[in-house]
Amino acid sequence: MPNYRVTLEAAWIVRDVRSTDDAMNVAIAEAGKMLNPKKLDFVDVEVSSTECPSCGAAFDSVFLTADTALVGLQFSMKVFDAETEEHAARIARSVIGKALPDVPLNVIEVEKLEPA
Repeated sequence: MPNYRVTLEAAWIVRDVRSTDDAMNVAIAEAGKMLNPKKLDFVDVEVSSTECPSCGAAFDSVFLTADTALVGLQFSMKVFDAETEEHAARIARSVIGKALPDVPLNVIEVEKLEPA
C-alpha cells in the first residue's frame, strides 16, 4: 500500500497580540503545545500563505485587528500504508483532529510519496 503526505489547513485565533509576527509565533506555539502531549511531534506546523487576488504575490495568512489575529496554519504529516488518497486524508484528519478537537480542519493537499 502506498504512503502519502497529507496537508491540512486550519484557522487559528490569537488574542492580545500587537503584530502579525507575534500572532504567527503564538499560533504556532499554541498548536505545538496541543500536539505535543499527544506525542504528535511528527506533524509539521507552519503558517499558510495566501495569494493576492490582484497581483498574484504570496503573503502570510494573517489578519490582525483590535489586538486579535486570525492565522492560517498548515499541518502536514506522512500517512503510511493508506488504501487511497481519501483514506490517507481521513487518517490525518483523525490523528490531528483528536489533538485539536475544536479546530476545523480542511484537507488542502494529498501527495503520494514514491517508495524509497
